[in-house]
Amino acid sequence: SGQHRVLRATAQLLAPVGDPEKVICVGLNYHDHCQEQGVKVPKEPLIFSKFPSSITGPYDDIVHPQDTSELDWEVELAAVIGKRGRHIEEAAALEHVLGFTVANDVSARDWQMRRNGRQWLLGKTFDTFCPLGPALVTKEAVADVHNLWIRCSVNGHRMQDSNTRHLIFGVPALVAWVSRFVTLVPGDILLTGTPAGVGVFRKPPVFLKRGDEVQCEIEELGTICNRVV
Repeated sequence: SGQHRVLRATAQLLAPVGDPEKVICVGLNYHDHCQEQGVKVPKEPLIFSKFPSSITGPYDDIVHPQDTSELDWEVELAAVIGKRGRHIEEAAALEHVLGFTVANDVSARDWQMRRNGRQWLLGKTFDTFCPLGPALVTKEAVADVHNLWIRCSVNGHRMQDSNTRHLIFGVPALVAWVSRFVTLVPGDILLTGTPAGVGVFRKPPVFLKRGDEVQCEIEELGTICNRVV
């Protein structure tokens, strides 16, 4: 009817999926990201997780924990599950995907790489470590999810600039793989990995500090922008 519209400037956008059952993540899933750290391309997807409590809105602040001095960015394509499934065949995997959105897999590298027994969970799952948005774009509205430019800038400086065609394991392969281990349910979020250009592997390393602004964007999906506080 048009009677219930509000001005965009007067509304605060929340994450398009705010309380999923699972946030499933994939490591080392871009060829250029493997190259920048000098590791072999994985033969199987490397799976880890973030707690849903890490999710925050597309323009909300990222809180810099006092417990880390190595805060890093990772722009990622996120797929959102729309149909329940287990042991999903790769050929039918996209039938279980509702759509896509932009994510920032914020990471505390000291906790990820050296502390907590080198398990990745704690370094990945502080509150506000998963900005998400700005919208959930249905898969029918995306021409080719495996051919989208994907970028991240910090304070206006381009840090990551790649394309989803460089994914090692595409969305159908990831959905099929994960469903071998867990039942995927509507609302589950699958972060598909980040390309080259993260701070920890720069020479010298570059980490986020309070006051920095991180912008993550993916072609056809939109842009999220978060200030570190």
